[in-house]
Amino acid sequence: MDRLTKEQEERYARHLALKEAGEKGQRKLLNGRVLIIGAGGLGSPAAMYLAAAGVGTLGIVDADEVDLSNLQRQIAHRTEDIGRAKVQSVKETISEMNPDVTVHIYQIFVDKENIMDLLKNYDFIIDATDNFTAKFLINDACVKAGKPFCHAGILGFQGQLMTYVPEKGPCYRCIFKNPPPKDAVPDCKQTGIIGAMAGVIGSLQAMEAIKYLLQAGELLTGRLLTYDALKMEFHMVKLPRHVRGCTACTASQN
Repeated sequence: MDRLTKEQEERYARHLALKEAGEKGQRKLLNGRVLIIGAGGLGSPAAMYLAAAGVGTLGIVDADEVDLSNLQRQIAHRTEDIGRAKVQSVKETISEMNPDVTVHIYQIFVDKENIMDLLKNYDFIIDATDNFTAKFLINDACVKAGKPFCHAGILGFQGQLMTYVPEKGPCYRCIFKNPPPKDAVPDCKQTGIIGAMAGVIGSLQAMEAIKYLLQAGELLTGRLLTYDALKMEFHMVKLPRHVRGCTACTASQN
């Protein structure tokens, strides 16, 4: 895209006023491609803010359908979407918000057979899943493919996120090594989750993707950001740059 249209100049006027963005940056966003794996609590706000920002191509991956219990936090879906595919619901929400955005949907579970093919056409990946098996799968595939991605997790009133960029810092497996034993960590069905937590952390994931596309600011590379909503406290944990023995990083070098 060479020049913005008059409508785009008005739509993205607040971006154009930013020295870190401007018209050049907006064109980067419009040419950007982000894959969001998970169309639930984290994926909903991430997708909506990326679409509003004018990220030109979004991929949405999720095999599930909308149910009533989702609506407390998954803001891309409405009551009338109950029983429909989440990816279709998100696509329609985005299309109504911003016609500049092309949305590709994949109503599938990610697995070892399909994930590399899913990643290949995207610039940045957002891990918006809610289980450890998927998170480690996404990490290992992104490391192997050399794709930057943002991990996040939420539970109760707490959340965390970090960003991996090839050659710039540790991956998810460097820090957490292996999935915990089955049932060792309670999920949100057992523990609960405050709906707005998904909005806070999912929006931060969108911000990481936007900064990456704009090449602006500092990403959460080599840092883990945690948030305690009850105390209204953010903490930044510095992570080691290299972790010896990480199977994902070692495999990517071979």
